[in-house]
Amino acid sequence: MTQPGEDAGNRHSGHDGNSSHDGNSGRGAARRTVLGAATLGAATLGAATLGAAALGLPSAAAASSAAGGPAPSGPARPAGPACRRPTEQPPPRELRSLLREIDPHRIEATVRKLVSFGTRHTLSAQDDPVRGVGAARDWLLAELRRSAQASGGRMTVELQSYVQQPAPRVPVATTITNVVATLRGSVTPDRIYVVSGHYDSRNSDPMNATGDAPGADDDASGVAVVLELARVFATRRPAATVVFAAVAGEEQGLYGSGYMARTYRGRQADVQGMFTNDIVGSPTAEDGSRDPHTIRLFAEGVPTSETPEQAEVRRSVGGENDSPSRQLARFVRDTAENDATGMRVRVVYRRDRYLRSGDHVPFLQQGFPAARFTEPAENYAHQHQDVRVVEGKQYGDLPEFCDFGFIARVARVNGAALWSLAQAPGTPRGAVIRTTALGNSTELAWERGPEPDIAGYEVVWRETTEPEWTHVVPAGNTNRHTVALSKDNVFFGIRALNRSGLRSPVAFCAPQA
Repeated sequence: MTQPGEDAGNRHSGHDGNSSHDGNSGRGAARRTVLGAATLGAATLGAATLGAAALGLPSAAAASSAAGGPAPSGPARPAGPACRRPTEQPPPRELRSLLREIDPHRIEATVRKLVSFGTRHTLSAQDDPVRGVGAARDWLLAELRRSAQASGGRMTVELQSYVQQPAPRVPVATTITNVVATLRGSVTPDRIYVVSGHYDSRNSDPMNATGDAPGADDDASGVAVVLELARVFATRRPAATVVFAAVAGEEQGLYGSGYMARTYRGRQADVQGMFTNDIVGSPTAEDGSRDPHTIRLFAEGVPTSETPEQAEVRRSVGGENDSPSRQLARFVRDTAENDATGMRVRVVYRRDRYLRSGDHVPFLQQGFPAARFTEPAENYAHQHQDVRVVEGKQYGDLPEFCDFGFIARVARVNGAALWSLAQAPGTPRGAVIRTTALGNSTELAWERGPEPDIAGYEVVWRETTEPEWTHVVPAGNTNRHTVALSKDNVFFGIRALNRSGLRSPVAFCAPQA
C-alpha cells in the first residue's frame, strides 16, 4: 500500500545581495545590517548557506554533500526562486538514518493489535486482560518499556493516572490513564517536546462503552506513530527531552491530554512544542480520491492563552499570523518537507477543523506551542461509526481502510521535526523590537540561550502580507542587532543556530514593553 515517492522540481537559491556589518561580532556585542535597494528586490540567500558562511560554519548543502546525502528534493511543487524558502533545513545524515528505520510493518502490527481489543472506550473495562481500555493500556505500557530497554536508562516509562469526576460524557468517576515514555535530553533536559496520539476509541454512540469500536484510523494510527518514534529515538541521544505519549479520554472530552498539560504547567515545565497525531491513517477521501504525499498540520494564529495585554499589542502592531504555534508549523515545513520524508506538509491556519478539537488544545490553553497532524481528507464513514454494511457500503473504523505506508511517512514527518527541534537550540526568549525612539532602522534584542554549542543568531524578516519568512540576515554571536529597515513596514523574528548548523524555531519580535 506504500506509494512511490514523488520527484521535486528544481530548487533555487538567490543571493540577498548588499549586506554589510559593522560592530564587533563577539559575544554580547551589537551588530548592524545595512540593506540596500538591490537587497529588497532580490531573493534572499538560503539561511542554510548565508548564516553558516557568516559564522564560519559549513553550509547545509556542503554538509549534506560531505555526509553523502543528496540535496533535498521533497514532494513535487512549482519550481522557481519564489518557492524556495530561505529558512529550510536539509536533513543531515544522522536524521536520514533515523527516518529510514521507521517501519510500516511495525506500524501495521500496532494498529491491528489495538483494534484487537474490541473497544478502547474510556468507560470500558479496565481489568479485562483481552478487551477494553485497560487491556490496551497494559499492552502499550509493555511496548514502550520494551523500546526503553535500548536507551541505556535514558528513557523512562510511566502510567500517568488520575480520577476524573463526573463530567460531560463521563457519568461516573473514572480513572483515566496516559502511557508516557520520556527520553531525557543529554544537554538541555529541561527543554521538552511532546508527541502524542490517543488510544481510546468510540463508535456511533459516544457513551457506548461495550460495543465494538475498532478505532483503527481514529486513533490507533496516531498511537502507532508515537510507538514507532519511541522505538527509533530510544537508541539516540537528543540534546533536549522528547516525550512520547499515548493519552486516554480524548473522545470523551480531551481529558487525558488536559491532565498532562496541566501537570506540565503545574511543574512550570519548559514545553517548547507539542504535536498530536489524530486520524493520520489514510490518504483516501470519501469519493475515492487520494493524496498520499500530503499531511495537514493545523496551527492556531491568535494564541488561545493570549492575555488582554497581549491582545492590545497585537491589535496595535499585528502578529495574528505569528503565534508560537505558527512558528512551530513553519519549522515543521522547513525540516520535514523533503525527500527524506516524501511528504508535503499542508499547514492550515486554524486551531482545528470545524466543530472538532484534539489533544493539542489543552496544551494551547496552558500556553504551550502545539499543533495537530491529520490526514488530507477524512472519510467520515470510517470514523465514529458502528461497524455495519448499509446498501453494500462498509461503515466502521477498520484497519483495512488504513494505508500503513502513508502512516509511516507521517511518522517520518513527525520524526524529522522532533529530531530537529531536540538537536537544535531552543526558541530564543525575550525577542523584542526596541521602540524607545522613532526612526527608519530597527533595533532588535533577545536573550542568549543556555545551550553550550550556540554559534550565533539570525534575523528573519518578511513583508506584512507574506505568510512565510522571506529573508535571513546573520546577526552573529550576540544578543542585539540593528537592521536598516523600518519596523513599521515588515515583521521580524530571531532564530538561534548551533555549531552543527541546526536552527531553532523563530521567535517573533514584539515591541519592547
